[in-house]
Amino acid sequence: MTKSVPLIILILLQAICAVFFVSDILATVVGLRASPISWQTRELLEVGAALGLILGVVLGWIAFRRSMQRTQQAEESLRVVQSAFHDHLEERFRGWALTPAEREVALFSLKGCSIEEIASLRNTSPGTVKAQSNAIYRKAEVSNRAQLLSLFIEDLLDGTHEAGEAGQGDRSAQSIA
Repeated sequence: MTKSVPLIILILLQAICAVFFVSDILATVVGLRASPISWQTRELLEVGAALGLILGVVLGWIAFRRSMQRTQQAEESLRVVQSAFHDHLEERFRGWALTPAEREVALFSLKGCSIEEIASLRNTSPGTVKAQSNAIYRKAEVSNRAQLLSLFIEDLLDGTHEAGEAGQGDRSAQSIA
């Protein structure tokens, strides 16, 4: 909220300045001005409103640039995390000695695809996917998809990156239970 306060003030300042100019023009066109104000006062009001609009443009540009920088930093951070997670997956898969087909099935499983969806995506039978899934679970020392996923979640939470770590299956089974 504190980061948005200057932007809210900026928007209000620009709105006030815009209302001043529009109301001044409308008052002149419609003839609503009851008593004329001195030209000096009018000039000061117009200069103030113009400065307010210029300040709004400058501060708006600064806010836009900061927003773009934060977006770029967030995207770069996401790319780094995605790359690190992909590397971690590959490290685990190598440690488990998964075949290319098993790697593909494991990735689809981790993404949450069902056996039937994986079979459809790979143009194979559900029975083949089940057999490959069982081979993955055996090599990873887990008994189901939830435990397989929990290995990666634990790694993210604990910072564990050792493939083939002793007792992984037991630790995952305990965390699921």
